[in-house]
Amino acid sequence: MAVLLADQATKIWAVSALSDGERVTVVPGFLQFRLLYNPGAALSIGTEATWVFAVAAAVAAAGILYTARRLRSPAWTWGLGGLLGGAVSHLLDRLARDPGFGRGHVVDFIDYGGLFVGNVADIALTTSCAFVMFLSLRGIALTGERRDEPSAPPTLEPR
Repeated sequence: MAVLLADQATKIWAVSALSDGERVTVVPGFLQFRLLYNPGAALSIGTEATWVFAVAAAVAAAGILYTARRLRSPAWTWGLGGLLGGAVSHLLDRLARDPGFGRGHVVDFIDYGGLFVGNVADIALTTSCAFVMFLSLRGIALTGERRDEPSAPPTLEPR
C-alpha cells in the first residue's frame, strides 16, 4: 500500500509541477525530473502493446495476492508487497489514464541522466525483484524457514 500511495502521490505532483515541459535538475548530469507518458514497458519497449502490459500487471497482482495467503516471512512480505504495490500502481495508470481504459500511459518523471526515465513504482519493482531473487537464492521459504542446503556430492575414498 505504501508503494502504491507514494507512486500515485509523486505522479500527481509530477503532472501538476512538470506539465509545461519543465525540467528540474536534482543532481547535475545524473538526475533530473521531467514528465513523460510511457505507453510501453521499461525503456518504452512494446509501445503498441499497452493492453498487454495492463493484463500482465493484473495477472502479476493476482498471483502475488494468491501467494500471499501462504506468507509467514516478514522478508517475503516486504519483497512481494513492493512488487504488488508497483504492479497495481502501473495497472491503475493503464486503466485510468489517457488515451483510455486498458491503454493508459504510465507517468514517468525521474530521468536518470538521459539513460531512462522512471517513477517510484519502477524503483520499488526493481529493488523488490532483486530482494525476492536474493531470498530465493538464500533458500528462504515463504514461511521464513531456511530450506536445507543441497547435500554435498559423494566423495570417493581410497580403499
